[in-house]
Amino acid sequence: MAAAPPPEPSSAAEPASAAGPAPAAEAALRMPQLLEAMRCVGSGLELHSTLDRICETAAGLAGARFAAIGVVAEDGDGLTDFVYHGVGEATARRIGRLPDGHRGLLGALIREPEPVLLADLHQDARSCGFPEHHPPMRSFLGVPIRVQGEIFGNLYLTEKRGGEPFDDDDLTMVRVLAAEAGIAVGNARLYEAAKQRERWIDGSVAVTTALLSGGDADEALQVVAEQARRLSGAAAGIVLLPAEEGGLEVVAVASDGPAGLLGTVVPAESAIVAELLDGQAVFVADAATDARALTPYAGGYGPTMLLPLQSDGRVLGTLVTPRARGSRPYTRAERTLAVQFASQAALALMMAEAQRDRERLAVYEDRDRIARDLHDLVIQRLFATGLMLESAQRQARVPEVREGVGKAVDELEVTIQEIRTAIFALRQGPAEAPAGLRTRVLREINMAAVPLGFKPAHRIVGPLDTAVGDLTGKNLIAALREALSNAFRHAGASRIDVVVDAAVTLPDGRPGVRLTVADDGVGVPEGGRRSGLRNLKRRAESLGGDSRLGPGIGEHGGGTAVVWEAPY
Repeated sequence: MAAAPPPEPSSAAEPASAAGPAPAAEAALRMPQLLEAMRCVGSGLELHSTLDRICETAAGLAGARFAAIGVVAEDGDGLTDFVYHGVGEATARRIGRLPDGHRGLLGALIREPEPVLLADLHQDARSCGFPEHHPPMRSFLGVPIRVQGEIFGNLYLTEKRGGEPFDDDDLTMVRVLAAEAGIAVGNARLYEAAKQRERWIDGSVAVTTALLSGGDADEALQVVAEQARRLSGAAAGIVLLPAEEGGLEVVAVASDGPAGLLGTVVPAESAIVAELLDGQAVFVADAATDARALTPYAGGYGPTMLLPLQSDGRVLGTLVTPRARGSRPYTRAERTLAVQFASQAALALMMAEAQRDRERLAVYEDRDRIARDLHDLVIQRLFATGLMLESAQRQARVPEVREGVGKAVDELEVTIQEIRTAIFALRQGPAEAPAGLRTRVLREINMAAVPLGFKPAHRIVGPLDTAVGDLTGKNLIAALREALSNAFRHAGASRIDVVVDAAVTLPDGRPGVRLTVADDGVGVPEGGRRSGLRNLKRRAESLGGDSRLGPGIGEHGGGTAVVWEAPY
């Protein structure tokens, strides 16, 4: 609510003297206005709207055309915010950048926070003039705003209406208002801090729920990145985990920009990586100019927090939240809350990892049991059946019968060999897998056979091991695992065909590899969850490729075909 303008002296109240009302009488006339202004200033809790209200109320109280509040940075070096009243948006756009408080009269008031009353600010030695398109200003009144004894900022009033300079009465009134404003700002800051803590706590709960829900690990890390970006007001949220070859690899990105950052590996030689892996948080004032920049993409960002994801002395990875260039720096409160969020996310990561280890152990135990049953029961019975058929073959007198029984015996021998291969795959641990990409593809297919209840058909074309690079191969395996997992969890398929073709030409003419996982299941329902499909597309796009859906291998094209492709 805006304060009313200063009342004009009434002719009935005018004394006989032409000199106007006495100072005491004038102060009495303005007292109701001051009380109303103080009431208005303290009527809200949201910080920025409170600052707007203080500016508007102070301008009305002192009869000023323009008012502004410069919020002083935590370290006392310049301004972090500048709220103004009286300057239109069109004029503000023409003026351009807001004052930073590093020089001129505003900078002097930061260094010496005392009331200032000037009839013509252009005559003051501390003044450095105005930028182009700035409205003309002469009279000036400035008072500090203190919150709990500490300088929060300064209230500036300029250009008193009527062309008169501000007087001592104006200064007294504005100083009283500034004291009330300090109380209002203190209350607004406490309220905003409480709301901010509540948002970070809610974000931590969302991350913990996502990590412990048993879903896809990449999707859970994406939730960490998205929540960190939203809570910190950053331009991006980035999660990095230790890479196999050393350093840190970008595994999740939440950003409106291109997804090319995904999969980037920051070498271990980087000074920041060493600090992060040592468990130290790093705060960068301007990522674009910092010599320790992690990636070439840092040139588009400004203030940045790099927080180790550590719990119980173990560093699991790093969370990065860069703001856009020119954005305000992170406050101490924001840094503290972000560090706590990163610690909570790391704890949830450790709990999720322990949960996945327990599930993996249960799967290995189940695979061992299945392998034993196949070896001790199924193969023995098939072998005994084969001996019985061989005996029957020798006793058969009809050639056609002997030939048919012989074929059955041969099929049994082939079946026994296939079962023995499956037993070997079931008993093969993750550390025993050879490094070849072809072998890793076959291993994923064999592992998927356990939950599916059948082994997907597969075909591998082209020089997979020699043509496909490590980064593309790693993402191809992850895409295959995701596609098979989706087919098992959502498709209800009875048949799956996997084709890995390393001899394709991509639409842009580059050689590449194409993965196709087709099933005869129920297909992708309208409005169903597509987070796994988004992960596939994000991985492909980070490599310069693409991912899409097509018709399946069921009757009349029923089911789904996931096509994932990327250059070598």
